[in-house]
Amino acid sequence: MKRMLGFALFCFAMGMLVMIVIHNRFCGFVLMILCMLAGYYLFCCDDC
Repeated sequence: MKRMLGFALFCFAMGMLVMIVIHNRFCGFVLMILCMLAGYYLFCCDDC
């Protein structure tokens, strides 16, 4: 559980860093949606 929480916090911090660098809300929103879809696909895909 500690490793999963640490990974989640690391990803959260990387996301904040990327949003500081991007400076564009639309590109950030598109990137967020793409990452959410990819994460859902990788987490829930049974036949990958």
